[in-house]
Amino acid sequence: MPNHFHFLIQANAATCKTVKHSPIEINALTEGIRLLLSSYTKAIQKQESMTGNLFQQKTKTKCVDNYARIAFHYIHQNAFNAGLTNKIEDWKFSSLREYMASDTASGLCFKNLAFDLLDLDQETILKDSYAAIQAERLNKIF
Repeated sequence: MPNHFHFLIQANAATCKTVKHSPIEINALTEGIRLLLSSYTKAIQKQESMTGNLFQQKTKTKCVDNYARIAFHYIHQNAFNAGLTNKIEDWKFSSLREYMASDTASGLCFKNLAFDLLDLDQETILKDSYAAIQAERLNKIF
């Protein structure tokens, strides 16, 4: 997306552990995302000879335990629903093509984990991502 991105991340005890206490408690996952955004910003600032923020200061997070499968498909529908592509599978910044690929080569996604945790099916993942998501269900997570 031109102005935002989504990650669907499985948290565990290590990522939920508090790593900073002052002035507010920050867990390892939040700190990791902060470092990622900060490093990316510094690289772009250097490349473009610029200063200032690239991202809003408050990154939003949501626990989607009960809606993880819906969130997975919502993420893949995002560019299509915004009119940025004619087909979900054509958005080059999406992970959907990696999930659709039959090879098990490791990319950025933990495909086997996602298929197991989200009860995804290799044969129907594209059809499932095209399926409509009820607005009231989306309002519960986004």
